[in-house]
Amino acid sequence: MSAVAESTGPGPEEATRASAPTAVAQPAAPSTPPAKPLWLAVIYVASGLLLFITQGLGMNIVNANLYQLQGEFSATAVEAAWLSAAYMAPYATLSIALFKIRTQYGLRPFAEWSILLFVLVSSLNLFVNDLHSALVVRFISGCAAAPISTLGFMYVLEAFPLQRKLTQGLNIALMGTLLAAPLARMVSPGLLQLDGWHALYSLEVGLALLAMAIIFALPLTPPPRAKVIERIDIVSYLLMAIGIGCIAIFLTLGRLYWWFETWWLGAILAAAIIFLSMTALIESRRTNPMLDFRWIFSRDNLHMAAVLLVFRAVSSEQSSTAVSFFQQIGLLNDQQFVLWAIVLLASVGGALLCMALMSSRFVETAHVIALALIAVGAYLDSLATNLTRPEQMYLSQGMIAFGAAMFLPPVMAKGFAGALQKGPTYIVNFIVIFLFTQITGALLMTSLLGTFVTIREKFHSNVLVENILMSRPEVAQRVSQLAAAYRKVITDPAILNAEGVTLLSQQVTREAYVLAYTDTFLLIAAVTTAALAILLVHLAWRWLRTHRSREVELSPKS
Repeated sequence: MSAVAESTGPGPEEATRASAPTAVAQPAAPSTPPAKPLWLAVIYVASGLLLFITQGLGMNIVNANLYQLQGEFSATAVEAAWLSAAYMAPYATLSIALFKIRTQYGLRPFAEWSILLFVLVSSLNLFVNDLHSALVVRFISGCAAAPISTLGFMYVLEAFPLQRKLTQGLNIALMGTLLAAPLARMVSPGLLQLDGWHALYSLEVGLALLAMAIIFALPLTPPPRAKVIERIDIVSYLLMAIGIGCIAIFLTLGRLYWWFETWWLGAILAAAIIFLSMTALIESRRTNPMLDFRWIFSRDNLHMAAVLLVFRAVSSEQSSTAVSFFQQIGLLNDQQFVLWAIVLLASVGGALLCMALMSSRFVETAHVIALALIAVGAYLDSLATNLTRPEQMYLSQGMIAFGAAMFLPPVMAKGFAGALQKGPTYIVNFIVIFLFTQITGALLMTSLLGTFVTIREKFHSNVLVENILMSRPEVAQRVSQLAAAYRKVITDPAILNAEGVTLLSQQVTREAYVLAYTDTFLLIAAVTTAALAILLVHLAWRWLRTHRSREVELSPKS
């Protein structure tokens, strides 16, 4: 997101403000570049989308195949989850440092070295043969991937004139961030059948090489350089990176190891609090802080953060809850191909409609439509049963994807415009808010919803088990039916009956999980409906206040 800072600043006044630190005189900013012809603008947009897909596949391709990769690395589900934690720990904060590095050392060297590092790290994945080496490479990949998403933003925004960067440009860029997740689930089955992990990352290496050719062939408009890095910035960033990295690990693994059952989870959380407190202590005493906590915790920014967290909560219905539901009932990615194709098309459609609304005076309508679609879609998913298959969720998941694509751009455009008005140092502060709500917030919401599913599963299991008594004829009959499949190979009646009881308990557990997921879908629908009601009340109150002020202005003075 920090890419918008440079891509919205080619004009003289904007670029001067976006590159001038407090105490250093800056060279004159370049003049506004001429508008690009349509064919070249299309190439820049396509290049930016390719960068998003390249970076996003590297991040999502492991998350989409965690269960399949268990066999690849001879790991348990919990051990495989460390792959996600290792990636997210550095990725969550590195864009903050990259913004200042770009500003001080120049955009062109930054872009070229970033893509070379990404190609190198992507190639390292081809030499991974066990879980330990995979963890090391995933950590390095998280470091290398952060600048690629930033370059994706910059290439998309480069195609648009200044007045359209925060409307059409931002919409297409944010749409690009949504493409990789469904694509990863669509292409994974075929690649896994070819050569497992190595086939997955052979694709990433190929895309990385294409991205390298694009970056060396297509230049970006460079902003003026400025000396913005202070020595104390390095200390503050390292403390903050360690703190947020610990939070990322805690949130990724907490519900798998369970929050209160593993001592080192508490140690990681305590370390996160200590490091972030040290960061706040250092920054609060600086005259030119990297992070202005008073501005970050202002009323407008807290409201924006709350809206972004609501978005992460409701969009997690698709990104984590629905995916886990399908896994629980035994469906693999190859059985969901059409579903994710519909999600992909719906995301594009939602972004295009939001672009049209943001170019008009009906900007707030985007949030109303988005929340309404997500609420209805989540409610439809709450009607699922153990017989539900992807075909029954085409409509609901398409509605959720369409709404999710419409929600984020208006909030981001308003928040970033406010940061630009405050000055260059506040761009870093805005990036902190964005990253915390979208990356750390996504991990938080996923872990909370996963915890809710676990708690509700235990509740439904207890209720179902209470009614399963062998003295009841229908239960005994069901056990006999399930055991009949093993009657030819098991001759002992006691063992045969025990096998039937085991199979029945598995069915009960699956049914409890299905009920838990439907409860979660219903919870998301309720939260989204409440958010929609609050938004409508807020819009009605604002309209009423504006209407009354106009009446006062137009009324004759006594």
